[in-house]
Amino acid sequence: MEAPTMRQRFEEYIFGLQEEIITSFETLDPNAPKFKRDSWQRAHQGGKGVSGVFFVPPSTDGSPPQTILEKAGVNISVVHGMLPPAAIKEMRADHSSIPYDGKTSLPFFAAGISLVVHPRNPHAPTVHANYRYFEISEKAAEDEGTSKVVAWWFGGGSDLTPSYLYDEDARHFHTTLQKACNQHGSELYPVFKKWCDEYFYIVHRQETRGIGGLFFDDLSTEKHARLSEDIKRPRSSEEIFDFIKAVGNSFIPSYLPILERRMSMPSTDQQRRWQLIRRGRYVEFNLVYDRGTKFGLKTPSARIESILMSLPETVRWEYMTDMGSDLESEEGRLIAVLKQPVDWAGLENL
Repeated sequence: MEAPTMRQRFEEYIFGLQEEIITSFETLDPNAPKFKRDSWQRAHQGGKGVSGVFFVPPSTDGSPPQTILEKAGVNISVVHGMLPPAAIKEMRADHSSIPYDGKTSLPFFAAGISLVVHPRNPHAPTVHANYRYFEISEKAAEDEGTSKVVAWWFGGGSDLTPSYLYDEDARHFHTTLQKACNQHGSELYPVFKKWCDEYFYIVHRQETRGIGGLFFDDLSTEKHARLSEDIKRPRSSEEIFDFIKAVGNSFIPSYLPILERRMSMPSTDQQRRWQLIRRGRYVEFNLVYDRGTKFGLKTPSARIESILMSLPETVRWEYMTDMGSDLESEEGRLIAVLKQPVDWAGLENL
């Protein structure tokens, strides 16, 4: 019997992680509606997935819902097809082993788990996480059953987006991720934390989307543009997969204690207003800058509902809002750290 491939092992892992995460939220709020598990097949090209989505239909009497979560999605996609030459050219910047002649499309495989959680309480932060595996193969000859893999890599991360800043929450989230990284090399967390702050930067607002976490991509046996060759880090496919599982498994302990602390705090209409303004910034980043969203929208036969799952149910844009302009206010305190990222894990050691 043949050993399972990395495709199969990663797919099995993310489906298990999806169920574990959804179950943890359903257990936290047993009176809320269950997540809707929506299985789908990708038309024309190959693939499948399961979208696990939480939402509350409007009440008939107009009363506000009492659930902990307002909207959430924990989605799996496992897709394969042909990668066009333009995409291949872009990917060769980090993966020189991919053949490119400007004309030939190549088979690809991509699997990932992507989640976004928007709690109802303004004091409870939004959270996002994504872990993925990508393969590109040579074009197989007609008499060949399978094609040779010419490039593969892992990517992912997790980040926190509060409307109101609580230092203990920020420290807890970052130190949990740091401990997961440190099992595989002490240089990983600072590099991936910096990368996260850079990636989730809203250029036109000159601020980050949230208070960061981890972001990384292109982890493989090849040289990495952001990681020195002389540091301890995962290098083989087995070591990198173990790292992915460590950070993936850290999601629940990094976030659930924060949600439990904040989900029942009293809040005001002004705090709800600020939460909706901040959600507007979330939407701006996801639609203007996020690579995953843009890649998904350009993919033939893409499942648009799953791609746009990350968007909050309710947002607010105010013309020239003054909220957040007073640096002494709680809103202004958040803006300050979005303008100048903080070493939250370092604060834990002071």
